Amino acid sequence: MPATPETLYARFHELNIPYTHHEHPPVYTVAQASRFYEQIPGGHCKNLFLRDRKKQNWLVVARHDTSLELRRLNALLETSKLTLGRPERLWEFLGVIPGAVTPFALINDHERQVRVVLERRLLEHEILNFHPLVNSATTAIRSADLLRFLEAEGYTVRVMDFG
Repeated sequence: MPATPETLYARFHELNIPYTHHEHPPVYTVAQASRFYEQIPGGHCKNLFLRDRKKQNWLVVARHDTSLELRRLNALLETSKLTLGRPERLWEFLGVIPGAVTPFALINDHERQVRVVLERRLLEHEILNFHPLVNSATTAIRSADLLRFLEAEGYTVRVMDFG
């Protein structure tokens, strides 16, 4: 059974990671979420769950205003033929539905089968906002705490410039 927001927040408490929880109507795209940006301070993000030709899963996390073209990501990540992960694979590996993709969902990847890539510009924000495993809320944490969370979950994070 995938983790719930409550499970995620319990993990934050274990790691002494402070957070702020904001509820809002469900959103499925960055455009829909942008209605709430003024009410929720900090950096806002987009998250892509991808799969390459070698069946490797990727989670690419970037600022909300970054253009992410799959062809360019193929070259940057030195992989081939990236495609958006199907909803079934998203659920299988991250335990979330489309519209709720978040680096916090890596709490559900117990076998560490997803490679994580963060945009360097994202980390310029002191506070970052992500869905807490559901798309009807946003959770704000410090960027340093995001890195600490990912490390505690067993990930080596690649930080890159997307140009």
